[in-house]
Amino acid sequence: MSTDTDSDDIEFEAFSMTEKRPLVPESRMEYQTVKATPSHANVQDDPPKQTVPQSTPTFVYTLSFFAAIGGFLFGYDTGVVSGAMLLLQPEFDLDSVWEEMVVSATILFASIFALIGGPLNDVIGRKGVTVTASLVFTGGAVLLGVAQNKIMLLIGRSILGVGIGLASMTVPVYIAECAPAHLRGRLVTVNNLFITGGQFVASVLDGGFSYDKKNGWRWMLGLAAVPSAVQFFGFLFLPESPRWLIKRGRVNEARQVLQKCRGTTDVEEELNKVRELCDEDQRIMEETGKENVLLKIFRTPSVRRAVLVGSGLQLIQQVSGINTVMYYSATIIQMTGIRDTSMAIWLAAMTAGVNFVFTILGVWLVERIGRRPLILGSLTGVLLSLVVLAVGFQLAAFHSPPVTLTESKDTCSTYSFCQHCIEDSHCGFCYTEVGKSTVNGSCVAVSSNLTSGAVQGRCNADPLPRGQVWAKGFCPTDYSWMGLLGLVMYLMFFAPGMGPMPWTINSEIYPLWARSTGNAISTATNWIFNLCVAMSFLTLTKSITTYGTYWLFVGIVFCGLVFIMAALPETKGRSLEEVETLFQGSLCPGFSRKSQYSHNSLQSDGH
Repeated sequence: MSTDTDSDDIEFEAFSMTEKRPLVPESRMEYQTVKATPSHANVQDDPPKQTVPQSTPTFVYTLSFFAAIGGFLFGYDTGVVSGAMLLLQPEFDLDSVWEEMVVSATILFASIFALIGGPLNDVIGRKGVTVTASLVFTGGAVLLGVAQNKIMLLIGRSILGVGIGLASMTVPVYIAECAPAHLRGRLVTVNNLFITGGQFVASVLDGGFSYDKKNGWRWMLGLAAVPSAVQFFGFLFLPESPRWLIKRGRVNEARQVLQKCRGTTDVEEELNKVRELCDEDQRIMEETGKENVLLKIFRTPSVRRAVLVGSGLQLIQQVSGINTVMYYSATIIQMTGIRDTSMAIWLAAMTAGVNFVFTILGVWLVERIGRRPLILGSLTGVLLSLVVLAVGFQLAAFHSPPVTLTESKDTCSTYSFCQHCIEDSHCGFCYTEVGKSTVNGSCVAVSSNLTSGAVQGRCNADPLPRGQVWAKGFCPTDYSWMGLLGLVMYLMFFAPGMGPMPWTINSEIYPLWARSTGNAISTATNWIFNLCVAMSFLTLTKSITTYGTYWLFVGIVFCGLVFIMAALPETKGRSLEEVETLFQGSLCPGFSRKSQYSHNSLQSDGH
């Protein structure tokens, strides 16, 4: 609901005349407004007619649900791939290069098509792009389910990337443009709730289908076609974004969509405000000779700042380490000393469940405390969690069991401690477990003939002799609890704020003429750094150690915290058109008194 007033008109809201308090809770109701007499008239002699508040129509929630299925697919894919790779590797004899290609192909194509999605949104609309994305994703999932070789696997993963890239930049914009102002943050955050829900469902399916060594991966990857097909058919009956329709001159259609989304026929004020902005955008475009939108963004200071903040938020989200948790959660859990593969997969599902549950907290908080406090509190907690992880891994490394036996004459036998041994991907640590003690440790080359075992020595057997343990990629440690605690803490703090807020804020901060392109740039930034983290994490753990990698994340998050404090203003309670003005003037709108004063005024008026 807008708080701006025109010079000749006054808006009267459904407030008590003696007390500034809504007649009904704002979280459930929105208010209709009526035009009063001009500002110079005697308002007391001719009081405005108070209108009956309208409840938010079910249609808005239905629309948001089908749109957010795109988020579910995004989350499902990032969550399912780690478990599926455990089965794909022996099925197709994938080496480390092919494993990276299969994982990274989706991310690469998502980053490319997130950029392409910007101009595509302007041409065929939010609905058209979402329908296309769901159709493409369905085709990719079906291809993966029937893949016969690694080439089909790579093509299928690439097709998924096309669908995810298009959907990830379109869905938040579509929801934001259709939602009423007082619910916009919550409904856009629901998209991120679906992302974490997809990750949780994927982790559970990974655990369930991991027992089917032959075809389990087909079910894991192929089942993604079901929700994408549901979204495709559901969107055939949903409308286009009203703001896109107005931009295209289809005002009557936009009016009908707004009436459905607002639950009232009185939408002329909102309609006219958007039309005025579209006319202004059109006038500017004509004056600049229809200059390329990207060039215009970088030549317009306020929009350039908005793109910098939006892309900065997406960058910080990725480099704060979230995908080291989601892509490699099972590996991290094994690093903490959990040696059973199935147990590691189910614990990874538990971490995804924590992520999902605490995202619900974010949905509840976003319209209560605002975007800025939520994201700052979240990132502070992430910083503390990374410190716990770094200290835990550092203690585990400093107390690594020694190599006391030599069972081979190769490179592996030259290592003196378990930590050094497991950092070589060709080696594993074989030891005898006596109670909680580790004795007779040896570093031996990994066997290519066994599912899990050494090329020779005590651990060259399947199953292993009683009391013998084969550790590939992890070391036994008394500090495994710190790793698990750090992971759970990380997700508890990350999920309500840093998870959804970059998407929510990016759907709000751009003017209509730059909204598609601005979101395309920020979404591509997210995917590009997603790819960088996914491809560099295991390399970093080997080159600067696991704990060194997490100390690096600590430093990055601290810098991100300073950036967000300075650059991010509050957008809660403002219309999309009002949010545009927040980046005009101050280079550090996060510290702007005007921004804070405006936000406080909104709160005092019941927003």
